[in-house]
Order: sequence, then C-alpha cells, then structure tokens
Amino acid sequence: MNTTDCNCDYSGFEYAQDCDSAVLEGSSVLPVILYLLFCIGLIGNGTVLWLLTRHIKVKTMTDVCLLNLALSDLIMTLTLPLWAYTSQNHLWSNGRVPCKMMTGAYQLGLYSGTLFVTLMSVDRYLAIVHAVSALRARTLRYGTAASIIVWVISITMATPQVVFADMVTEDDSQTCQPVYPDNTQNTWKILRNFSENTVALFVGLPVMAFCYLKILLVLQKSRNSKKNRAVKLIFTIVCVFVICWVPYNITVFVQTLEIYEIIDNCESSNMIKSALHVSEIIALAHCCVNPVIYAFVGEKFRMSLRKVLSKYLRLEHLSTASLVSQRDTTDKETSNTAVRSEY
Repeated sequence: MNTTDCNCDYSGFEYAQDCDSAVLEGSSVLPVILYLLFCIGLIGNGTVLWLLTRHIKVKTMTDVCLLNLALSDLIMTLTLPLWAYTSQNHLWSNGRVPCKMMTGAYQLGLYSGTLFVTLMSVDRYLAIVHAVSALRARTLRYGTAASIIVWVISITMATPQVVFADMVTEDDSQTCQPVYPDNTQNTWKILRNFSENTVALFVGLPVMAFCYLKILLVLQKSRNSKKNRAVKLIFTIVCVFVICWVPYNITVFVQTLEIYEIIDNCESSNMIKSALHVSEIIALAHCCVNPVIYAFVGEKFRMSLRKVLSKYLRLEHLSTASLVSQRDTTDKETSNTAVRSEY
C-alpha cells in the first residue's frame, strides 16, 4: 500500500522525491478508515471461517473457495492496524522484520484474493452452465488442489516484494518500501506493476466477465423462482469487483507510464499519487465486502448462522425445526443447479 501522507510504500510504488504530494497530509482520516476496515473485515471473515470450520461441513469446491477466500481476506485485514499506526509517522523499533511481514501479507492477500474470486467465478460457471458434466470436477479433492495451486502462485508472485522490502530512514522518519538494485530498479518496478495488472485486469476481470455472461444467458432460460435473486447477486459480484479493483489497477498501469517517463511532470505525478492513494483504500474495502457477497447472502450460510445464533443466544424465534426444514429445501441437489442454495 502506498500511503503518500507518510511515504509508506507497502505495495511498492516509489515516486520522484522532488514532487511532494499533500494527500491527507497529517490527517487523522486515514487511520480511522483503516481501523474501520479492520474491524469490519475481522468480524466478517472471522465469522465465515468460524462457520466453515466449526458448523458447516466443507465438502464441495464452493466451500473450499469460500474458506480460502476468507483466509486470504483475513491475512490482508490483519495488516491494517500496522498501516494505520505507520500512517501517523510513528518510528519503528527494529522494523525490518515487521516491514517484510506486512509487505508479504499485503502482496499475498492481493494476489490470492483476486485469484480466489476468479476461481469462484469459474466454479459458478461450471455449476450452472455445465451442471451435470462438471459434477466430478467440483469435488472437495479438486477444490483443494486448485486452492493449493492458487496459494503457490500467490506466494511466488509476492516473494520478490518481500525480499526487497526494507526500512528506509528519511528526514527523521522511517518508511517501509522496496529497495531495488540500482541497475535493475525500473525493471523490478515494471515487473511488479505488470504482475498486479495481469492477475486482476488482464486475467481476473475477463474470466469473471465471460463466466457471468454465460451464467446470465442460462438463467434467462430458467423458470426457477429464484432467478431474479441470482441475477441480482451476479450483477453485484461483478460490479463490486470492478468498483474496488479496476480503479486501482488502472492507476497502477498509469504509474507504469511514469516509470517509462511518458509522464514526467510533478503535477501529473501528484495526481497519480492521489489517485493511487484513494484507489488503494477502495480496493482494501473489497476484503470486507466479500463475506457479505459470497457467504451471508447465500441461504446456506444464513441458515447456519441463524442456527448458531439460536443456539448461543437462545433466540426463540429461530427454531431449530424451521431451520432444518429450510435447509432440507434449499440444499437439495436438483437439475436446476443454476439457482441452488449457494445463491
């Protein structure tokens, strides 16, 4: 993350030192936003993990994807208090290790989160467009294998930023940023930007668009009463991803032009800094919204959550009998897989 008010650079964007930006300079707004996102993300993703590990049997690719997506979002969420602390220009004590850990967690969450959202889109595509033929491919075994591959790819892509991350002291303040070798500095910057753009903008977004377009075409032909609900949810998934990640990735792409010196004036540089600063915060909000979109909106999760609440809080109006009846209805495997209880 590049918090320009404190010159912090968690995701690794450096700018010319002679161009000064005053984005939220000395403001207390940024820490408040970060702490708020931390609380929402911790509660949301923590609840999803708790339900999946304690009260819902993980048995399909959908469940595996939800579990790993929540874990990915939680990893990124746990770094937010450190960002908030550093944004106030607090000095680090032996901060090299925390700097590397924070950089690694951010990069790992960035790549894995995007890839798991993409994987879930493919899973929905298989479940709806190829409902019968894809049953064997959407098992716990294949879901686990796909998740391992996603984590390996994410760790591999995040590793260079962890290796180069270090504490840099400037004007009685310390910043966490990548320190690249002088002779290959621009190469590493471009590689980093290209990697982030490739995962989200050139792979994730097109795959999601293709999958959900096919899903919508199938749902239009469905006579199931839940069709409208499914269409609205699909529209929400795509819109939220676009709103959260596309501005950030477009800004990253524009920042690459600055590296190539296509953009070489301070006014434009400061505009890029401001856009990146705001778009990063919007992108971070995605890890807080994911639990709502993928878990709590789904009937399976809502039924499980109500059952747990009725058990621990003794809510009389949430009777176990009615919950069991609803679950039996919504969890049935039918030929209309397109609008099953995952929606």
